[in-house]
Amino acid sequence: MRKKLKIIVVVLFVVFLAAQFVRPDRTSPPVIEAETLNSSTQIPENVETILARSCSDCHTNTTTYPLYSNVTPFNFFLAQHIEDGRRHLNFSVWKTYETARKRRILGEICEQVKDGLMPLPSYLWIHRDAKLSEEDAKILCDWADAERAKLARTPL
Repeated sequence: MRKKLKIIVVVLFVVFLAAQFVRPDRTSPPVIEAETLNSSTQIPENVETILARSCSDCHTNTTTYPLYSNVTPFNFFLAQHIEDGRRHLNFSVWKTYETARKRRILGEICEQVKDGLMPLPSYLWIHRDAKLSEEDAKILCDWADAERAKLARTPL
């Protein structure tokens, strides 16, 4: 029984090591400054601080990859989260979105942070400083509501 267990452990270790050579693509699309959120709206400093701390890793093309992103299977998990985050909302291409989409996203930002769904709980396991306080959520919601109001005055 001990010998079988030892063989199983060795095989699992070898598989784990071999898996380290299989990696997802971590290439971020280029950032075109003229397409970013910052280029299309004035963002208050407190909002920009919150967005940078809690949102930018998954919702921009400027992801900072932590050390654990080099370890399979965590790198695949992380890559999938970033891909999903950018697909739903990418502040790096904000200006390319249609006005209706921007308004919908701004409403969703408020809903997501109020409900504690963003940042993702799995992201907060390691990035504890990204956790939003009630005050942070209120600041983001107030900003998002103000931006939605500005967009409502913008012709489609």
